[in-house]
Amino acid sequence: MARLYSTLLAGACLCAGALGKVFPRQSGNLPTVTSEGNAFWANGERFYIRGVAYQPGGAADAQDPLLDMSSLRRDIQRFTELGINTIRVYTIDNSKNHDEAMSMLDEAGIYLALDANTPEFSLNRESLDTLHQSYNDVYLQSVFATIDAFAGYNNLLLFFSGNEVINARNNTQAAPYIKAVTRDMKRYISAQADRSIPVGYSSADVAENIESQALYFACGDDQWARSDFFAFNDYSWCSPSSFTQSGWDQKVETYRDYSLPLFLSEFGCIENTRTWEEIESLYSQNMSVAYSGGLAYEYTLEANGYGLVEQSGNGIVPNEDFRRLKAAYAATSNPTGDGGASRQRSNVPACPPRTSEWNVRTENLPEIPAKAENYISNGVSNGPGLNAESSQWRGQPSETEPDLSDGTQESEDVSNGDNSGSSDGSSGGSSGGSDSDSDNDENGAAALGFSTVLLGLAGAAAAFAAM
Repeated sequence: MARLYSTLLAGACLCAGALGKVFPRQSGNLPTVTSEGNAFWANGERFYIRGVAYQPGGAADAQDPLLDMSSLRRDIQRFTELGINTIRVYTIDNSKNHDEAMSMLDEAGIYLALDANTPEFSLNRESLDTLHQSYNDVYLQSVFATIDAFAGYNNLLLFFSGNEVINARNNTQAAPYIKAVTRDMKRYISAQADRSIPVGYSSADVAENIESQALYFACGDDQWARSDFFAFNDYSWCSPSSFTQSGWDQKVETYRDYSLPLFLSEFGCIENTRTWEEIESLYSQNMSVAYSGGLAYEYTLEANGYGLVEQSGNGIVPNEDFRRLKAAYAATSNPTGDGGASRQRSNVPACPPRTSEWNVRTENLPEIPAKAENYISNGVSNGPGLNAESSQWRGQPSETEPDLSDGTQESEDVSNGDNSGSSDGSSGGSSGGSDSDSDNDENGAAALGFSTVLLGLAGAAAAFAAM
């Protein structure tokens, strides 16, 4: 049936770019998921991500796992056995049709959390100049083509606008460019898709600036630039551990009043035997007030030592990690009711001040490249796929200066009428930030429960300014 449906819709799918509008490709069983308040919701009920990262072959191989139907069909049986509802895929071929794969996942009750970048179409964080050059129209055309390829699927859960682009204390200058990609994706979805789809960032858990990252991607007056969620890759719980020993209790306090849905885009420390004790805490009332679940890393055993199943000839063999994770998920139910979350978005936080660990000088963002702005209105043609030349040095960059001194802090509303626009769940809001000495610090603390954190950041900023 999936193949027949794919064949019947193939012509309609290929027309999306030419017509400048993304049409639904399938009508499945799963309800669409929205970002409202500080949680995800489906059919009016709280939605928790219970999933795994799924990229067989790892990042080095960079193949699309949703095109290998026999392997996917086999793996979906294991997903069902694990009791998960979401997989994260890091790389797909946006020149191919995915109707059959998405139908198979839908029938199994599984959503897709999808990275919009590929190894050859991504930001280059090496310097301000490389960031500026790699943020270009060719890159964004690929990102928008990925949106076109998946926006019509009801079980497309969300898009990641980036993954661990900031991975140290000394490359936070990438933040405005990541935020610009988030903005551009949200505007494209609003103009071209028939529903809101959450867009946000998957962050590395850099101790020196993770709170600043969370604030930054939620702050600002431009609702299009604010993320619909914030996620981070957290490997701080290494068995044997506990809610308090791991420090997760302190993280809950930090994010208790955060304005966006929060989840773990990767978790599962391998320093010792993985007993997956963290599952019980992650889906408990202790954490559901701030967290909406997470994605265990990762499905297939790769050279990095992570993995739940091992390749054996043409098949796979679940290992002890798989069996322990299966038992942990089976033993842990989601909290009842709203889990302590709110469907009303709290005040927009103030942007974090500049410090030695957060070297973001302005709230300005780069203007979208002129050719890419045309894509917002008119759509894009088919995606470049996985064999095209890298976009990093061959596109037209933004006309904004690399240091963003002439950047922008507002975006044009491009809602198409069918789509109310941002999945933000709010109609705006005031923030302030590092360019102003206004009284926004109080708003920021209220919005994120960061009273202590912001005081510390302010102190660090003062010390940094005095250097």
